[in-house]
Amino acid sequence: MAELAFKDLSFEEKEEKVRVKFLKLFYFEVDKSVLEGIGHFKIDNNKIEFKDISDKKAQRKFSMLLSRGFIQLKNRLNHKPAIYVHKNSGIPLMGTNYFGLIDRGTNLIEIKPITSCNLGCIYCSVDEGPLSRRKVDFVVEKDYIVEELKKLVEYKNEDYIDAHINAQGEPFLYADMVELVADIAKIPQVKSISIDTNGTLLTKQLIDELAGAGLTRINLSLNALDQEIADKMAGFPYNLKKVMEMAYYIPKKMDLIIAPLWLPGYNDDELVKLAKFAQEVGAGKNCPAIGIQNFLYYRFGRNPVKQVEMDVFYKKLQELEQKHGINLINKEYMFKIKKSREYPKPFKKGQFVKAQIVCPGRFPGEMLAVNCESGKLSPANLTSDRLISVPNCHKQEGIVNLRIRRTKHNIFLGELL
Repeated sequence: MAELAFKDLSFEEKEEKVRVKFLKLFYFEVDKSVLEGIGHFKIDNNKIEFKDISDKKAQRKFSMLLSRGFIQLKNRLNHKPAIYVHKNSGIPLMGTNYFGLIDRGTNLIEIKPITSCNLGCIYCSVDEGPLSRRKVDFVVEKDYIVEELKKLVEYKNEDYIDAHINAQGEPFLYADMVELVADIAKIPQVKSISIDTNGTLLTKQLIDELAGAGLTRINLSLNALDQEIADKMAGFPYNLKKVMEMAYYIPKKMDLIIAPLWLPGYNDDELVKLAKFAQEVGAGKNCPAIGIQNFLYYRFGRNPVKQVEMDVFYKKLQELEQKHGINLINKEYMFKIKKSREYPKPFKKGQFVKAQIVCPGRFPGEMLAVNCESGKLSPANLTSDRLISVPNCHKQEGIVNLRIRRTKHNIFLGELL
């Protein structure tokens, strides 16, 4: 008998199929007859047993089955296709703002391990959630993130790196989050690790585990203390009572910023209440207690109201500060953010490149490609592989010729020629 056990996989029988669940959020299904082709089987959560077959043979056959299954990977929240990005996938972690690593020329590095959200906020800049129009989701292997992050940190040559974990969606849908934080915390130059969250998936146990792993701050996207307003802005029923309970608990373990978004006409009267709530729970020990964001228009986001210009936004905050005697406007220096050398770009705007299509993008008609023409980058001889977003791409595979239209922050857009 062969017994195969897995850390990231679990199994569930469903009539004539077995659902293989991956990292809790993702799944694919296998016909029972296919598994019977390996041997008579029995499943037990994260184990599968096959009778009358050796371990080595069962592992080889089941590995082939998994390889085919991962091509059919789906997100259980929306049942859309999902792509697992790992170190052998041929998909770089720089070049897109969907997932991976983003370096905007400072000592803060953005880490995006997943796309997906359990809410459907009516103002979402990336149109995330169960009702999203995005056509595919991504999840990144933890070890791959850490491996590439170390290279970027080493290149920056800074003694204070702020590792900021966010996502196109809710970061805590990432099953390996505690382990990811723990591995990032082992990088000597990383002195601060923060995460954005809507708070609905937090528990006291998870907060304890994150604190033990090395998380230093949670940025809590709490938009209202009024249940009706909170529900309306979240697009789904929002567990306000639980999130407020977590807000009281977080400062006992790490720093907390209450980070609402001002959506004019929705939560105008909530901003001062949220600022006072932030003070009440003990937020802002080593950072501002509240960080109010302005709603901005995004072409592919959800835009329920018109954008308020930034000078109008700051004027409103100044008026509230003067009226209520509270601090609402924050500066970058409060977070120890400073300019730092940016990761080298392998090509320039307007340059012609050949690229290999590697997977679909998140928009209809979009593909993601990787440049084929590697060059040497100095001074650290860093890898030159980058993802390039190719909109309106009629090809699904193969080599394409592109003109680079965007290079800012190592996020690339290519025009199909």
